[in-house]
Amino acid sequence: MDVEFLGGAREVGRSAVLVDDSLLLDYGLLTADPPQYPVREPEPDAVVVSHGHLDHVGAVPALLKGSRRPTIHWTPPTAALARTLARDTLKLHGTSPLCPFSEEHVARLGEVEERHGYAEPFRVEAGGTAYEVTLYNAGHIPGSAHVLVDDSVGTTPAGERPPSESGDTRLLYTGDFHTDDQRLVSATTARPDADAVICESTYADVTHADRAAVERAWAERVRTTIWEGGTALAPAFAIGRTQELLLVAHANDLTPYVDGMGVEVTQLIRRHPEFLRDPEALRQANGAARAVTGRDGQRERIAADNALIVTTSGMLAGGPVHSYLPEIRGNPTNTVTLTGYQVEGTPGRELQDHGRMAINGRVRPVSARVESYDFSAHADREGLESFLDSYRDARVFVTHGDRCAAFAEDLRAEGFTASAPAVGERVEL
Repeated sequence: MDVEFLGGAREVGRSAVLVDDSLLLDYGLLTADPPQYPVREPEPDAVVVSHGHLDHVGAVPALLKGSRRPTIHWTPPTAALARTLARDTLKLHGTSPLCPFSEEHVARLGEVEERHGYAEPFRVEAGGTAYEVTLYNAGHIPGSAHVLVDDSVGTTPAGERPPSESGDTRLLYTGDFHTDDQRLVSATTARPDADAVICESTYADVTHADRAAVERAWAERVRTTIWEGGTALAPAFAIGRTQELLLVAHANDLTPYVDGMGVEVTQLIRRHPEFLRDPEALRQANGAARAVTGRDGQRERIAADNALIVTTSGMLAGGPVHSYLPEIRGNPTNTVTLTGYQVEGTPGRELQDHGRMAINGRVRPVSARVESYDFSAHADREGLESFLDSYRDARVFVTHGDRCAAFAEDLRAEGFTASAPAVGERVEL
């Protein structure tokens, strides 16, 4: 089995792994200006998508150009989220030559997709080889999956390309995962046998604080801000984080406004209760929140309403958050609670590190209190090590992180056969 890393290696974003030049695992984009895509556009026979975040699924419609029709395999929530993200990308970049797909390509997803549940093996034929693929709950967001690829199930009799020479490899692609329960989804417990593991490492140098303590601290800061006459703004990723914050707010008797794509995504996720930890809790939390339409100056009025506002985007790169920030930035009684990872170079990282950011085209200081809370949906260092402890006899490839090489070196010191491939690198298993 040959593996080529087309993106997401030694970086966070544009994840794409090509197996035997024919089976593609994820095809995402990196949020930047301009957006960055995998280093080349492959022509796979089949695609398996780990989950519905932009950096893993954002470029998938581009694979359906011309006469190309690879079968796309994913869970039902991922299928729905992929369409939502694709439409949003078209809204933001559809008129730009940098956008690699059109509405026509998004519509074609329905022609080629196959949806699967967890722990239900399915056969994928690609490049003359038959693979058995199984998805396992990854505990990251609803529908997120570890992807196990087994090439030992045989070969297609009429494949135009020769089958895999080894024919005995089990590759586990972790996608993004969490080893602790969240309110929205349960933690991963799957540890399928594998000869090689491609493992994310977003938080390889972090130890998460106790989640219950983080929730209490966040809720207390929001309550204090409102009691003092301020507004609490919680920028949040539309997928996963918005719903998690709604659940935390409801559990702490807070009534938030919710704005942006998170409103639509919450409704979408609720249609797939089998992928949620507590569907009833999400129903109640969503029912208690107040959805924002954005019409007739509504956002400006809400910004002065001494309330909690949960809104996209999580890294402040766009979306309704930019309607609220100009209104609240100058008052130190207000609070901005950053609740997710802020990628280097994003407005959120600039605000987090330097207390300033570009607003309406000008870099401005933010006098409002800025605090960060670790609501991560990724495993931390301890979680990564506990997960990988089941794979001490496997080859480990560290990806999807800012410190991939350093984490791989630490793993080697602990006896693992570990490396951190670079973008464009090919390895043979």
